[in-house]
Amino acid sequence: MYFKKQVVAHESFESVGVFDVNNDRQPDIVSGAFWYEAPEFVRRHYIGEPSRFGEYYNDFSTIPMDVDGDGWMDFITGGWMDTAIYWRRNPGNKTDRWENIVIGRTGNVETTRAWDIDGDGVSEIVSNNPGKPLKIFKLSVNAQGKGTGRFDTYEVWNKQGHGLGFGDINKDGRGDLILDNGWLEAPTKPFADKWLFHPEFSLQQASIPIVVTDVNGDGMNDLIVGKAHDYGLDWYEQTNETGGKRVWKKHVIDVLHSQFHTMEWEDIDNDSVPELITGKRYRAHNDNDPGSHDPVGLYYYQWTGESFSKQVISYGSLGEGKGTGIYLQIVDLQNDGRKDIVVAGKDGLYIFYNEGYKPR
Repeated sequence: MYFKKQVVAHESFESVGVFDVNNDRQPDIVSGAFWYEAPEFVRRHYIGEPSRFGEYYNDFSTIPMDVDGDGWMDFITGGWMDTAIYWRRNPGNKTDRWENIVIGRTGNVETTRAWDIDGDGVSEIVSNNPGKPLKIFKLSVNAQGKGTGRFDTYEVWNKQGHGLGFGDINKDGRGDLILDNGWLEAPTKPFADKWLFHPEFSLQQASIPIVVTDVNGDGMNDLIVGKAHDYGLDWYEQTNETGGKRVWKKHVIDVLHSQFHTMEWEDIDNDSVPELITGKRYRAHNDNDPGSHDPVGLYYYQWTGESFSKQVISYGSLGEGKGTGIYLQIVDLQNDGRKDIVVAGKDGLYIFYNEGYKPR
């Protein structure tokens, strides 16, 4: 696969989202204090600086959602230092600043994700807050199904660690929540009934997300987990080897790199089979993680039927290779049927255009 690299900005925001900001039916790029106008993503517009603490911005996700139902796409974010998640209101023009509106106080925010927890076709917001309760935020809608600007908060577990995923572990048709030290089985009514905790593994400093998918095609969903602040990328095979009891068997994917903090499971080579897209988060803990001074890289991993085969998208020292931040996007920017990679980080904002199997 060939990827053409475009530098969008030498900013150090760690999250990026792709959505139509100005209602012209083209996908724009939003990252940190700016949005970048399609289709060239050269012209940028200032939306207001997220609060900054040292090398970190309180901007650890960019989840598009029309929160107030006004027809203009807003986004959900949050950060470690201000211990809250909030939405940024799209003013519907290119000049006004985007207002920050607090959704809820959560504790330190690793990142947030959007998953349809109750299966109604509308995503809820789930925040990863190590050492704090696990909360789900559900947008309240009016009779026309439009957002009201208000969220209802549901606390489903008393404590979570570093790492979070969502998927159907036991194949009962309901999405479960995966923590670093086990998984929460979803009840029939996820916002009314109690979730059941299964302490079946210890992942420790896991990625967000933890990917839930049937890797080997045996009918049981497995886990793909990166070490967010150490070396290692693994998948955990779900088996029932011990008298029907669920067992998780660890398989190594990659031991050569550290800080696999974020990842996506998408079909990037158009073979109708998803690949794992991930990389090394650049300076996740500001040079205090194992492998922090190693070269950075962005990769995709193909399942061969027996193991994962690694393909390099970008690799090298700062300025040559490109690492990840904490929230990236896999999306078809060019409307050519191929998914591109939009990735932010302390080493800049880049697009990797997917050129397919075009010769170099």
